[in-house]
Amino acid sequence: MTRQSTIEQIKARPDPAVLVIGGGINGISVFRELALNGVDVVLAEKADYCSGASSALSRMVHGGLRYLENGEFKLVRESLLERDLLLANAPHYVRPLPTTVPIFGVFSGLTSGALRFLRLSRRQGRRGAVLIKLGLSLYDLFTAGRRALPRHAFHGRSRTKKLFPALNPGARASATYYDAWVSRPERLALEMLAEGVAAGGLALNHASVCSDGSGLVLNNALEGDQFSVRPRLVINATGGWIDLTNAAIAVKAPRLIGGTMGSHLIVDNAALYRALDGQMIYYENEDGRICVVFPYLGKVLVGSTDERIDDPDAAIASPAEQDYILASLSVIFPSIIIAPEEIVFRFAGVRPLPASAAAVTGRIPRDHFCEVIEGDPPVLCMIGGKWTTFRSFGALAADTAMERLCVSRTVDTKDLPIGGGRNYPKDPARWVTNLAAATGVSEKRAATLLERYGTSAADLAQVFGDAADIAGHSVAELNHLIAHEQVETLADLLLRRTTIAITGALSLSIIGRSLDLLATAKGWTEERRAIELQNLLDLLATRHGLSAQTLARRDQRTPA
Repeated sequence: MTRQSTIEQIKARPDPAVLVIGGGINGISVFRELALNGVDVVLAEKADYCSGASSALSRMVHGGLRYLENGEFKLVRESLLERDLLLANAPHYVRPLPTTVPIFGVFSGLTSGALRFLRLSRRQGRRGAVLIKLGLSLYDLFTAGRRALPRHAFHGRSRTKKLFPALNPGARASATYYDAWVSRPERLALEMLAEGVAAGGLALNHASVCSDGSGLVLNNALEGDQFSVRPRLVINATGGWIDLTNAAIAVKAPRLIGGTMGSHLIVDNAALYRALDGQMIYYENEDGRICVVFPYLGKVLVGSTDERIDDPDAAIASPAEQDYILASLSVIFPSIIIAPEEIVFRFAGVRPLPASAAAVTGRIPRDHFCEVIEGDPPVLCMIGGKWTTFRSFGALAADTAMERLCVSRTVDTKDLPIGGGRNYPKDPARWVTNLAAATGVSEKRAATLLERYGTSAADLAQVFGDAADIAGHSVAELNHLIAHEQVETLADLLLRRTTIAITGALSLSIIGRSLDLLATAKGWTEERRAIELQNLLDLLATRHGLSAQTLARRDQRTPA
């Protein structure tokens, strides 16, 4: 479906049962839930799908070990269930991740942890072996009936040193447990969006919603026109922007969001990559903040910070935050030096946490809930939540909406595979061999396509071909994404439909070739091309630490 046909259909049926505002992971989740259950639903996203916090996560799919200290047992149990469901429903993007916690003491953290649990202290304290053992035992207990992943194990000093020679020698022990990671969260969201559209929902990116005094209007940011929408119910799924969205649509509501910003770095350092040995290290900085470092698509992801922020549009991974993250990393791997040029990408996002008076950001609840603001139409606000629980949060919001609409649920997504996770092979290597033989692409290319698109690669491989000369992508592949995945800007293509930017593969020549493809597909003028190029360069420099000079230097090392 083209953008124009989507707009025409929205105009033709301006009275949907539900208007979802916000195309992040939670908005897309509730959109999919409603559409699959036969509800007439429209989704509008002011920028691109997953261009906010939903593209700035730590790439972890986890229960939330540290939330146990806050007594958030329900959230951890729910998160572990959703983690296991994602391992089953989206195995092409969500995979097990062995995680090791370095331990520097035995009884440390018991008193401060107990006091934090009882709300008697805000002080962070280093967590020792006993406290970590207690937390991991609860982790295992919560998943005892499923056992999708192995139980935790403790290692003494000598075993820890053998497993991780570069680890801080002060580590007296370590503990290894399993969580999961997601390789391409934006693509997973796009697959869910496509399922909602296939079921009859309508979705439009680069389209904001506001009130014109007499009702709601949808503003088409690309073409400049606007048109009315008259839903029976609005779902505000804009995360850190919830309060701003309520103001834009003239809803009188108290402050609902008190977001915090988390920043991350993508590092290209061979010594660090080897030191991790395929695992995540889950560690404490000296200020008590939990940090993570793990291999990510051939590079290393390191994060994160946790700072209060009032303006979600101001969430930028600053040089100061970069310094903080690197300083924390140097504590855990003191012999590994990260050079400035080895930081190939940085990003930040706003955790959409509920408004809270907590003095320490780590004490703000991470759970999710729905708040309905009565009016004409009523507005259901999706508050809080973490990426791992997007499905259950979407189901909760959909059930709340359907109850108000007097619609019964007919489809449960709990065990429903997502996109290319359908019929995922138990033997991926054999599947890849068969795909290569059937389509003529190399086994290496077939394996890459399976990683990117899951079993959908079976229908795409022959179309995409064996060439991969644009940062590992073929011209046919990028043209397919442009034509079928609502790509409207260079950033849509290079930052979200692909992992070209986040993996450090982006350069000026890659941008130029991608711009040629997009401009041809859209029929852009030279003026429009120039604007698009400058918009992307400004975005990369401001939000991702990539100057035009850095991008040019990459061309000198690697041809497009």
